[in-house]
Amino acid sequence: MRRVFGSVRSRAALAATLVVAVALVAAGTAVLLALRSNLTGQAGSAADSGARKVATQLATGTAPDALDLDSDDRPVQVVDEDGRLVAASDDLEGITGTGTGAVRPEAAVTDDDHGGRGEDDDDAGDDDGGRGKVSDTTEYADGTATVDGDSADYRFAAVEVEDTAYGTLTVYAGAPLAAEQSAVSTALTSMLIGFPVLLVVVGGVTWLVTRRALRPVEGIRTEMAAITASQDLGRRVPEPDTHDEVARLARTTNETLAALEDSVDRQRRFVADASHELRSPIASLRTQLEVGAAHPELLDVDGAVEDTVRLQELAADLLLLARLDAGEQPGGGDVDLVALVREELSQRVGDRVPVAVTAPGPAHVAGSRGQLARVLGNLVDNAQRHARTAVDVTVGTDGRWVTLAVADDGGGVPEGERARVFERFVRLDDARSRDGGGAGLGLAIARDVAERHGGTLTVRTAPRGGALFELGLPRLQ
Repeated sequence: MRRVFGSVRSRAALAATLVVAVALVAAGTAVLLALRSNLTGQAGSAADSGARKVATQLATGTAPDALDLDSDDRPVQVVDEDGRLVAASDDLEGITGTGTGAVRPEAAVTDDDHGGRGEDDDDAGDDDGGRGKVSDTTEYADGTATVDGDSADYRFAAVEVEDTAYGTLTVYAGAPLAAEQSAVSTALTSMLIGFPVLLVVVGGVTWLVTRRALRPVEGIRTEMAAITASQDLGRRVPEPDTHDEVARLARTTNETLAALEDSVDRQRRFVADASHELRSPIASLRTQLEVGAAHPELLDVDGAVEDTVRLQELAADLLLLARLDAGEQPGGGDVDLVALVREELSQRVGDRVPVAVTAPGPAHVAGSRGQLARVLGNLVDNAQRHARTAVDVTVGTDGRWVTLAVADDGGGVPEGERARVFERFVRLDDARSRDGGGAGLGLAIARDVAERHGGTLTVRTAPRGGALFELGLPRLQ
């Protein structure tokens, strides 16, 4: 059961069916109540009309025993103010819901029973015709009646007639509720039959529509499962020819797969290049140590130290790149780039060419002082490796930005290589021919650190014709 209702299409079909069911029950109840009220009102109107017809006869002086009560085949009673039945339909056999349950009039009612008039009064009564007054209000009640052997439910209307020769009389007339009951029963039966069918249709249509809508999602899931099993990141999920959320999901998934494939490829190249770069100094150091062990007089201590330093620097570079790739964020400390440049350059020894510094005033940025010092060192090392006579370091501000520029007067970076020079383990031919250069990680590290600080690192031609590397960082306000 949990598996059946665990799918989206099952839950959607169930939810749609429940919503429609609630709406149908509410609408059906309202329809039944409105239908019943309307038909009951019609029955009440018919009962009121019959009661007033009899009341009019009484008001015009017709005696109760002379009333025409059987013309409509409906139950009628006439009750006096003492609750005695004075007239009733001939075929009335039983009744409830009216003023009395009697069905046969009691002893004949005379004028004397209600303080009637004498002979002298008769002549006076002839002047006004003995007319009574029919009440403007009608009271309603539901009850039952048995007429000519048939029992049924009725809507009764009660109308009073005042000032008659027999006192105040109340006329009860009924109208059958069979039409109302039949209509309500028919409507209820139709709803009980039609609602389940409609709910089944709604559930089925929702299931099919949802299944069709989610079919591309199932294709995406199946392809992702295949990619996971095969570990082939070159595969892509199918993209439906639509412009809905599923299509956007497929495109985003493919973009994620492409980024993951690129990341894995970079990681593999990184491991391969790192292994290659580590192989040379390790092999050289091992050779020197083996020679020194066999022939102590031939041990090249300076060379061994140089290879050890190279290994140490390469290991530090690899460790920093690993931390950057892991998403390490720089601190939010306040760093004065001018002070940092002056302090770091004052500690450098053994530079091949002099370094000139131009820094007019403080320039504060937010970030890691250690990582920014590493960027400066890498850029100056790169300039020292290519410069002929001088290296220039300039710090300046431009609105919301602080710039650190390192320029040399060497051969520069060809325009076609300016994007490639920031890739890891990339060394241009002239760098190789000069002194072997570094491992090709310095500029890659500098660019990654710049991006982590919300800045940029670009290269262009320096005023002296060499390379100009320009670091741009957001200025701390």
